[in-house]
Order: sequence, then structure tokens, then C-alpha cells
Amino acid sequence: MERLDWQLATVNAIRPENPTAKTFTLGLPRWRPHRAGQHYDLRLVAPDGYQAQRSYSVASPPEKVGEIDLTVERLEDGEVSSYLHGTVVVGDRLEVRGPIGGYFVWQPEMGGPLLLVAGGSGVVPLMAMLRQRRAAGSKVPATLLYSSQSPERVIYRDELEALGRGTDGVSVVQTFTRTTPPGWKGHTRRIDRAMLDEVLRPLGPGLLAYVCGPTLLVEAAANALVLLGVPPDRIRTERFGPTGQ
Repeated sequence: MERLDWQLATVNAIRPENPTAKTFTLGLPRWRPHRAGQHYDLRLVAPDGYQAQRSYSVASPPEKVGEIDLTVERLEDGEVSSYLHGTVVVGDRLEVRGPIGGYFVWQPEMGGPLLLVAGGSGVVPLMAMLRQRRAAGSKVPATLLYSSQSPERVIYRDELEALGRGTDGVSVVQTFTRTTPPGWKGHTRRIDRAMLDEVLRPLGPGLLAYVCGPTLLVEAAANALVLLGVPPDRIRTERFGPTGQ
């Protein structure tokens, strides 16, 4: 296995995704193609030698050569995310290492259908999968079930709306757990077994399920999928600390 060394990436662009999330486009001097679902480690080093390191999923598809997009949600007590949101500007350099991870990944040759289940910023690696599907011209049916606290907290909102309106086999189903858009007729609760049953039925048998988000959501969704008949070896999960989704 090739050794992954730290390298200095240049911040080429910063794009707000919602009030608490930004996408940082990083130019890499030693770029290598990643697989959708992988992540990069990012390390900050203070003048006194103190280090803080976090892992962030890649949002861009591997077809984006020379750069990666990392979408980072600002956490109230997050020293790395707070620095990225409050201090970093275009042209700055950041120390990164990757791509990392071989389990929670999807490539077009793996097929589908795809059921992607996300809570909050858990949508980031799943968006990489949808973006690679599009870039590769894949026709694998895919459904994204995405839980957010409110419409304002949705990450990639415009892109998701466009995907949901498209005709290339992608369905986007959203649920809001706190506030909803005016006239909303969709789901208004946390992801549960009944909701999963509703979205997986049109996909048919043999689906691949990827679940990413806060620990409680991931565990509940994965258990429900097994009860609904999805084989455990067709379910891949990635979790992080609770954010109330």
C-alpha cells in the first residue's frame, strides 16, 4: 500500500452551503484519484507545536482532477471547523493527507440500485457518490433520503432540488425534524422504518445501502433496513457524534 504523506494544499475557493457549512476547494500538489465516500485528514499546527487533526469526507467526484472539495460543518466547540470557517481565506495553505478509507465507498462498477440515507452533514460523502454517478454517466437508480432540522440547514440545497427534478434516475426525499418550508407536504419526522420502507420499495431487490450521519440515526436506519429484508452485507455505515438530526 502506498504511503500517504502530508502535503500542503492551497485553498482555491470557499463556497457557503448553508449558515453553518462551507465547501473548501483545495488544490493538491500531489493529487490522486479518490473513491466516492473516502475522506482526507486535515491538520492544524500552532506556533507552539500544538496540533489539532480532523477527518472530512470528500464531496467532489474523482473526475475533478487536481482538486478536492471538503464540505465542513462548523461545530460550536470544534476547534478545527471554527478555524476553517472563521480564519481561512482563499490562497491559504492547509496540511492534508489522503484519500483514506476503503469500506464506505462506491464506484460505478459496483452497480446498485443505490439507497443513500443521510442526516445533517452525513450527506457529504453521499453527494460525492451522486456526483460520480453523474460524471461517469451511470444509469444506476439512486434514491437519497436526507434528514435535516430545517430547510435552512440543508447542504447542497439547490443541487439536490435540481437532482430531484431530473430524469436520470435519481430521487431525492427530504424530511425535516424541526421546521418545514411553507406548504410542505413531505415528511416531518426523524427517519424511521416506515419511511425507509417507502423509499426502498421502488428500488427493488439487490440494492446497496449507504447510511451516514449521527450515531443514533445510523444505528436506527441500519437496523430498520435489516428488518425490512436488506442483507447486512449490502448495508454500509459511517457515523459521527450526535448533532440532533
